[in-house]
Amino acid sequence: MYRKVKTYFEGRETQDGAGVKLRRCFGYHQIPDFDPFLMMDFFDSTDPSDYNRGFPWHPHRGIETVTYLIKGEIEHGDSIGNSGVIRDGQCQWMTAGSGILHQELPQPSAEMLGVQVWLNLAADNKMTEPQYGDITEEMIPLYEDDEKKVHIIAGEYEGLSGEIQRADTRPTFFDVELESESEFIFELPADFNAYAFLIRGEANFEPEKEDLRKYPQGVLYQSGSKIKINTAENEARFLFLAGKKLEEPIAWGGPIVMNSREELALASRELDNGTFIKNKKEKNVSQINKFYQED
Repeated sequence: MYRKVKTYFEGRETQDGAGVKLRRCFGYHQIPDFDPFLMMDFFDSTDPSDYNRGFPWHPHRGIETVTYLIKGEIEHGDSIGNSGVIRDGQCQWMTAGSGILHQELPQPSAEMLGVQVWLNLAADNKMTEPQYGDITEEMIPLYEDDEKKVHIIAGEYEGLSGEIQRADTRPTFFDVELESESEFIFELPADFNAYAFLIRGEANFEPEKEDLRKYPQGVLYQSGSKIKINTAENEARFLFLAGKKLEEPIAWGGPIVMNSREELALASRELDNGTFIKNKKEKNVSQINKFYQED
């Protein structure tokens, strides 16, 4: 039986970072509806002034941040010593773990189209060692047939596995391009949370109701073993994400998400006294110092 729609959502237009215009699809006020996902921001602009101020140095702890670009360019750097550029069809999957400092600086592009998703970490993994993963377009498997293309960032589809596999949340992250008069069907554990977000075109997320929705439009599903999304005369492009619920307490303070207020207070004290970053290495000292100089 196909999953029914629990709720539709569009989010709201807002600003973050140093003044980046974006659509916050869901976030703090939707806890725990999207568990294990905490937040998703949608970027869709042809005007560089909407985003060129970027996201200067800032901390994270207790989560993973996933930045997926369909179009655009973002320079980045972190306190582990990594730096680089995310371009069209690429992804940056960062495990903040015990603590990381990073910056993201979007560059002027003809079009900026993509998302950043925050994925929670289980309590046992919140203080794990930080990791930074740049996933190039060549590293993202593509399933293709006459009806659709499925870009597999995380999880598995038709025998293809994404670059990212996580034992605690078991995330699925697909970018699906669906032709007109076509359908996308996916089977997953009945108790996993699942949602989709339409970024182009129009699609029907609950085929039994024949209710076509136009972008930007999100849908959060009820429990069930299968998803079915189809199109009519127009094509659609949507992101599909699913994951195992953690069902743990959440204490959220800005860019840090822990399990208790005490853990948030500790993180705040460590930011103040310079002990937030664990296992400092020579290659990241300059980035850490720059954060404190700009703070």
